[in-house]
Amino acid sequence: MKVPRPWSARAWLDTAHVMIGFPVAVLLGGLTLLLAVVPPLLWRALPWFTRVQRSRLLAFQGVRIPPVPSPAGWRDAMTWRQIGYHLLSPVVGVAGAALVALAWGGAVVGLMSFLPPRVQDPPLEFMFDLRDDRVVVVFTVVGVGLLLLAPLLARGMASFDLSVARTLLGPSRTELGQRIETLTESRAGVIDAADAERRRIERDLHDGAQQRLVSLAMNLGLARATLTDLPEPAREAIEQAHEEAKQALKELRDFVRGLHPAVLNDQGLDAALSGVAARAPFPVKLRVDIERRTTPTIEAVAFFTVSEALTNIAKHAAATRAEVSVRRERDRLHVLVHDDGCGGARMDGGTGLRGLAQRIDSVDGTLRLSSPLGGPTTIEVELPCE
Repeated sequence: MKVPRPWSARAWLDTAHVMIGFPVAVLLGGLTLLLAVVPPLLWRALPWFTRVQRSRLLAFQGVRIPPVPSPAGWRDAMTWRQIGYHLLSPVVGVAGAALVALAWGGAVVGLMSFLPPRVQDPPLEFMFDLRDDRVVVVFTVVGVGLLLLAPLLARGMASFDLSVARTLLGPSRTELGQRIETLTESRAGVIDAADAERRRIERDLHDGAQQRLVSLAMNLGLARATLTDLPEPAREAIEQAHEEAKQALKELRDFVRGLHPAVLNDQGLDAALSGVAARAPFPVKLRVDIERRTTPTIEAVAFFTVSEALTNIAKHAAATRAEVSVRRERDRLHVLVHDDGCGGARMDGGTGLRGLAQRIDSVDGTLRLSSPLGGPTTIEVELPCE
């Protein structure tokens, strides 16, 4: 624990926390005991008492105690934890206020002992003779020591009060564990829903818009081949429409393939990645060693990892070859993409790798990037299989 200096803002905030916390704790503790004779009133007042203490901790310590649901009744453990805090905090407050007040007061008295008697108003008279220089030196040394000790006492008492408040006013470890589990399940549900929605969009585009574009391109091609006696402007318009329809069909196919390739669902990562490697403008050595398929969401993340990595290599790396390795070891899926390009890739260099990292983080995966200037570049990804 870093010791604050006596003149620092931290020392005075800690002192104010302890000194103001004492009357607040005594007041709320007294009200807790008083209202205990009328349990329904106490139960309704507890959240207000707790809110006051949380506000004090936030104001002086800058710490926000995580909120918890309102107590459901007397059988709720949170009810008794709040009561326990409001009954314990006066004891902590009295001890802290007494120690801190004695430390600061002793420091002031000790440091004032060297002043001439005419400056001391009223004069500091003890059982010691302050006209004796040796007594003055002792008092001054003690005053300096207490001046240095007071911030440490204030920091310690404030930290102790904060620790008690976190334990009794914040969520318990069991509640935090349950909340984390709930959030994890919710996030997994959102990711699965998003993945299912991508598959639905891919299926609708494939069965709907793509088929219409195929039909349009075929009709335009047929008209282009048979209607040769049309005026030149009309034939040029048909030819242009035919080429644009074919280009739109190609772009739609690429878009659909980027959403969620159907081969990934039907045949798995090996077949889907083989198609990606075959379309790359440079040789790609692919190795896939997966004895048992993992969840569709993890497969999709692994597929997009390799696809995005190869796209970045084609755009920026000036590589002559690349290697892709995918293997499953127990409950982890390892993906490695290596190229012999110019290197220099950074996570903050563009949206591609940053978006890839976010997609991997969403399933609690890890990404490691090694790309020194001059190359080579290696991307290693680990994904949970379950």
